[in-house]
Amino acid sequence: MADIDLVLAPTDCSEESARAAEYAVAVADRYGAAVHMLQVVEERVALGMEAGDLEAEAIAAQYNDFADDVDAMVADAPGVSTISHSSAAGFTSDRLSRTPGSVVLDTAEELDADFIVIPREAPSADPEETLGKAALYVLEYASQPVLSV
Repeated sequence: MADIDLVLAPTDCSEESARAAEYAVAVADRYGAAVHMLQVVEERVALGMEAGDLEAEAIAAQYNDFADDVDAMVADAPGVSTISHSSAAGFTSDRLSRTPGSVVLDTAEELDADFIVIPREAPSADPEETLGKAALYVLEYASQPVLSV
């Protein structure tokens, strides 16, 4: 049996990332692991916050609602040891090499994640949903197992 202690579940608060969060909780429940939810802020939102056009508090409130739903899933999964949360901008105007995929992989390395569950973009998905576009990058370059749903 695999040794999985931490499952990383990136989210952009889309329906696809909610489905991926369900899988992340199920994997963590099965292996007695912890879950770490990473909110990856998409380009339009990150640039809006940098310019002062969008308030970080409003973005945080949206993520908190999403996180509350995931926390409720964890409450129904007795095998999940703990859940933690963080956020990161998937893009920034001052660092061109920063992409949603690189943010996910950097976070996975920093946290020493053992498994990543990432949403995959459907062909007709909203172009502003960040993580679906990053799934192929993460699948190609991750050093840990990845489930793309």
